[in-house]
Amino acid sequence: MRTVFVSLAILLLLAACSGEPDTGPGKVRWDREVCVRCAMAISDHNYAAQIRGGPAGQKRKLYKFDDIGCAVIWLDQQHWKNAPGTEIWVTDYRNGDWIDARKAWYVKGKVTPMGYGLGATPEKEPGAVDFAQASRHVYAVEEQTHAHRGDEHSHPAAGE
Repeated sequence: MRTVFVSLAILLLLAACSGEPDTGPGKVRWDREVCVRCAMAISDHNYAAQIRGGPAGQKRKLYKFDDIGCAVIWLDQQHWKNAPGTEIWVTDYRNGDWIDARKAWYVKGKVTPMGYGLGATPEKEPGAVDFAQASRHVYAVEEQTHAHRGDEHSHPAAGE
C-alpha cells in the first residue's frame, strides 16, 4: 500500500513539473509557434505578447501573439476579457524580458512584426503611452493600415 502512495506522489510531482505554470508568461518556441490571431510565426523576441485567461470556471489557457496589436484586438473579442485573473504579457523591446502589459509603457515608432509600432518597456520613456493609450493606438493603426484592404484580418505584407 505504501508503494502505491509513493508512486502516486512521484507521478503527481512529475506531472506538476512538466506542465505549464498556471500564471505568468509561458515559454515560446520561437519560429515554431504561430500567433493566435494572424497565424504568423512568433519570431521577434522583442515584440511578442501572451494572454493567459479563459471563461470563468475553466482552466485558464495561454495564447501567444507576434505583436501586442494582435493581442489587444483578439482579447477584445473574447467575452471573458475582463475576467479576474486574465493576464497580458509583453516582451520588453530592449531585451526580450516579459513584463505585465497593463503596467508597461509603450514607445511608438518601432518596427514590429504586424506594423502596430509599439515597443513595451517597464519604465516610462519620453513620449511613452500607457496600456489604455496603446490600445487606442492599435485600433487607429488597424483602421488606417489594415482595414482598408477589405479583409478584417489582413495585415501589411513584409516590407510595407
